[in-house]
Amino acid sequence: MTKTMDYRDWGWMALRWHYFFLLWSLANAQTRYSIPEELENGSLVGSLAKDLGLGLSDIFERKLRVASEAGEQYFSVDAGKGELLLNDRIDREALCGQSASCVLPLQVVVENPLQLHRIEVEIKDVNDNAPTFLKTDHVIEIAESTVVGVRFPLEMAEDPDVGSNGLKTYSLSKDECFSLKVKEIENGRKIPELVLNKSLDREKRASHNLVLTAMDGGNPVRTGTSKITINVLDINDNVPQFENGFYKVAVKENSENGSFVITTKATDVDEGPNGEIEYSLGVHTPPAVLSLFHIDVVTGDVYLKQQLDHEMQASYRIDISARDKGLPKMEGHCTVQVDVLDINDNAPEIILTSKSTSVPEDSRSGTVVALLSVRDLDSGENARVTLQLPKGSPFTLKPSFSNNYALVTNNPLDREKYPEFKIEITATDSGSPPLSSKKTVVVSITDVNDNAPVFSQPSYNVYLKENGVPGSILYSVSASDLDSGENAKISYSILDSKVQDVSVSSYVYMNSDNGSIYSMHSFDYEKLKVFQIVVQAKDQGSPCLSSNATVHVFILDQNDNAPAVIYPSSAALGSLSHQRMPRSAKAGHLVTKVTAVDADSGHNAWISYRLAEATDTSLFTVNQYTGEVRTKRAVSEQDESSQRLLIEIKDDGEPLQSATTTVSILLEDGLHEPMLELRHKASEPSKKTGRITLYLILSLASVSVLSLVTFLILAVKCIRSSRSSGSCCIRRSDCDDYKKPNRNLQIQLNTDGPIKYVEVLGGDMMSQSQSFRSCMSPMSEYSDFSLIKPSSTTDFKEVISVLDASLPDSTWTFESQQVSRK
Repeated sequence: MTKTMDYRDWGWMALRWHYFFLLWSLANAQTRYSIPEELENGSLVGSLAKDLGLGLSDIFERKLRVASEAGEQYFSVDAGKGELLLNDRIDREALCGQSASCVLPLQVVVENPLQLHRIEVEIKDVNDNAPTFLKTDHVIEIAESTVVGVRFPLEMAEDPDVGSNGLKTYSLSKDECFSLKVKEIENGRKIPELVLNKSLDREKRASHNLVLTAMDGGNPVRTGTSKITINVLDINDNVPQFENGFYKVAVKENSENGSFVITTKATDVDEGPNGEIEYSLGVHTPPAVLSLFHIDVVTGDVYLKQQLDHEMQASYRIDISARDKGLPKMEGHCTVQVDVLDINDNAPEIILTSKSTSVPEDSRSGTVVALLSVRDLDSGENARVTLQLPKGSPFTLKPSFSNNYALVTNNPLDREKYPEFKIEITATDSGSPPLSSKKTVVVSITDVNDNAPVFSQPSYNVYLKENGVPGSILYSVSASDLDSGENAKISYSILDSKVQDVSVSSYVYMNSDNGSIYSMHSFDYEKLKVFQIVVQAKDQGSPCLSSNATVHVFILDQNDNAPAVIYPSSAALGSLSHQRMPRSAKAGHLVTKVTAVDADSGHNAWISYRLAEATDTSLFTVNQYTGEVRTKRAVSEQDESSQRLLIEIKDDGEPLQSATTTVSILLEDGLHEPMLELRHKASEPSKKTGRITLYLILSLASVSVLSLVTFLILAVKCIRSSRSSGSCCIRRSDCDDYKKPNRNLQIQLNTDGPIKYVEVLGGDMMSQSQSFRSCMSPMSEYSDFSLIKPSSTTDFKEVISVLDASLPDSTWTFESQQVSRK
């Protein structure tokens, strides 16, 4: 079917060209004459035979004749002279109206050989018409309350002449209250308006008589006059006002009778009858307009009474009045211009001559995509065609020659956004109303590798339980590539990096096809808590593009470690059977402290202590959180000398892990008075009384003696206790012990539970143990940090010294604690 239509088109085009060349051979010249209108019959127009290059003999032999294209034969040829003569008087206004150009086309035909000549005779206007008013008398009623500056449109004069001979201006007779304002509208037409310059007073002057004169531009000047009578009215003082003083609307010439044209709207701020408006066509409306239009008196809607004809008149001017019902009635005015639109009955046609099947997305601007042409069977403006592409299209049309265009790229292309374009080209002619047709051109965009793979997220967090099965999948990353084909095929890999100075490839490996990451072996939280994997996604394009993402692997702790007892240690477990305490111990006496740690973290490392078994369960208790072993009651003579405690240590993990330790306690007889009591006794003042001087001397002597005795007692005590592990004074052995930090030194850090502390244990298991413990309150902003040092066998009841470490957020307190020795 397409081929058949193409053959017909080619045949039609060939026929047109043949006809064109035929006319070219027939009509090979064109002559133009100009004459004024109103010439008498027989007036000479021009030497036709001479202008056409014909001799007098050719007039008869070749049968020279003239035919008018306008229909009426205004011209003839003088057979004797070959001159073009005027047959009838020509009235330009009757022939061409007020058209700016008036040309009569003539066809001159001669035979042997047959020739066709086109002759144009231009009819020039002469000032043979004076301006005239439709009415010579015009009555205007104006309320005395009318505001100064209000304009009243007056009747326009009509002059059939055109150009400089047409209507030129208006003038108004002199009046102190009124002046004339001439407003020019479209097509150079002038509307006279009466302007109120001074407020009216009906009691002083009830009427004004004016003369409006219209003058044309001819030589001599012709004029026309209209008498204007202005009656000044009283009372109603608000004029109806139209929303617009000038309305313009276009109506198709084939609109049916009764069709709606336009709505005019006026308002009056008065109330009651003074604000009720009635619409009507102006009193100066020509009969031709009255026969075509009518207006609804209530709504102001304008309707057609008859079908319009663009060829007869292309535009109409309608004066509309809005009058209220007040006394006196007031009137507002507006003008409606109705333009008659011509009918365009042939739509343009788009012919696609060639096209590209595909275009790479990296094509430069200006790349030709398709070639096309356009044609319209109409003529004149109706055949002038414009092409339009959709807004935002990356293509544009570039004209080449006579109605031929090239469709080219105008912006960068992106196949990932638009892999295919269906370009709808719209051809619209310049007719009124315009007709259009559309043609769709499909353009496929081919891919280039211009997009790197993109991971679903820039980084991934993977939480992996420790002790997992080697070879299990850790995580699957995914990336996407907006390209297509090979440019979108993605392979995954792990970039080399170090984890604890070991290549990450020894920990994990990756499936290059699907991005799954697998473990190479089981992970231990206690050895490795977190590490990073940098993965890369690379496409198969040329050149290839890639992107990276980071996988953060967090090892989650499992409760795979049982609590480990660090005090008493397993190496010195037997020494605990000799843990000593006096039989004089009261309830709450600290016997010893069990310390354990758990290699796990979090809840899995929360440790609690419980007394599982005991020789006498009523005598001892174990603190659940600190592991301190204290007496529940005072020791009695009936209690056995050897006590055995089995303490269970449990963590808070799932499943629960536990350990046990055995503590042996020996009860000893013998009490020692605290040195503090001696201090108090030594410091008591003498209670003797007497005369002041004697008592003073005796007091000084007593104090001196008591001080000496106290010093001797303290020296003896220090010598006796030199074999013990603690003393009230600092011994070389103690200093030596401090110089040996690795001597059975044990440290416990506990940050869980309601009490947080650090405990340092030192010394031989069989000797007096040394304990330094930091206790920090969980509820206070500043922590109290206490170091507890063992003392001699003497049981002190108060703190010996307090040392302020001058730290901003903590206080260090040194206390002495009794530890019994058998």
